[in-house]
Amino acid sequence: MNGFYASVECLYNPKIRMKPVIVAGDEKARHGIVLAKNEIAKAYGVKTGDTLWQAKLLCPEAVFVAPNFDRYIKMSRLAKQIYYDFTDKVESFGLDEAWLDVTESLNLFGSGKDIADKIRKRIKNELGLTVSVGVSFNKIFAKLGSDMKKPDATTVISRDDFKQKIWNLPVRDLLFVGKATDKKLNSYGIKTIGELASTDKKILQRNLGKHGATLWEYANGLDKSEVSEYNSKEPVKSIGNSVTTPKDLIDFNEVKITLGLLCESVSSRLREKDFLCRTVQIGIRTTDLIWIERQAKLSHPDRTAGELFKTAFSLFKANYSFENDLPIRSLSVKACDLEKSDYEQLTFNEISQEELNESLENTIDYLREKFGYFSVHKGIMLTDEELWENPKSHLQDV
Repeated sequence: MNGFYASVECLYNPKIRMKPVIVAGDEKARHGIVLAKNEIAKAYGVKTGDTLWQAKLLCPEAVFVAPNFDRYIKMSRLAKQIYYDFTDKVESFGLDEAWLDVTESLNLFGSGKDIADKIRKRIKNELGLTVSVGVSFNKIFAKLGSDMKKPDATTVISRDDFKQKIWNLPVRDLLFVGKATDKKLNSYGIKTIGELASTDKKILQRNLGKHGATLWEYANGLDKSEVSEYNSKEPVKSIGNSVTTPKDLIDFNEVKITLGLLCESVSSRLREKDFLCRTVQIGIRTTDLIWIERQAKLSHPDRTAGELFKTAFSLFKANYSFENDLPIRSLSVKACDLEKSDYEQLTFNEISQEELNESLENTIDYLREKFGYFSVHKGIMLTDEELWENPKSHLQDV
């Protein structure tokens, strides 16, 4: 769906429809970046992820609107109801995108392009929004096609012409090629999808690991992943929380408070879902918006906040220095390599301490649920009241 958040806001407020509209986060809560923009704002050079001051410089006449996620969720559900009229194989990719496998629907509704055009027409007539659709023989190229022509367009990429249509495109246009991977590929002289496809797969695997081999397959049209059926649920692979802090973090004590809060939240969610984790991953975003991720294995499957924090803080100290690095804008903690607690294996020496820790944290969960989050929290939180005046409101699931 084109400029989804901004398009929905224009539906609810037609007066701003012909103006440059930017949906942006709360600047006071330090979420002040562009979440979406309409085509008019896009023409000024405004990009998703720009800071508010950058957007204002590019487009002083812009109308800034706070996000209304209830509206977006409602519109997303209405759009899916239209998709389900054509197939039960619908896999969401965020609120505004989805893959549809229409292989079994061709005899009913015509070719893939016919179905795409019918969906576009219905979305426009029934919801007042526009969509761009990619039609192809695999998910990766369908996604790529949906980005090639905007707004309100259908792009077909077939087995016979995909090399002519996409191999000259920048390699960053391929799904799952982020900024870091794009930069790395460029350093090897790989700047287009075609150059990626023509590179020796073993070389890519040696330099980029398994991800390199996967990208080679994508570029060559060899993606075989299937579209999930209606209402199917992906297995939970990780549980995490991130936070953009009310102020920049400039010392280890502030990081310790923040990581402690994140680990408590992740630990509580692991207990709620009855999972243990084998790996802890941290994410660090600096004030220049550079994102760093590091992870480490635990000695044994665990979910206590203490163990998660010990590993997370060790990872941070091993990979960050306030003397040489910029202040920190946001942090995340993620529990990975999950397994159900039924499979937990401990040595005899570990059992008693683990049981004590688990019992203590279950009690804290109970007290917070009954008397509120602030009924119990660590004393270190009191050392910086400005940093965590209302910590729970800042957390986001990842």
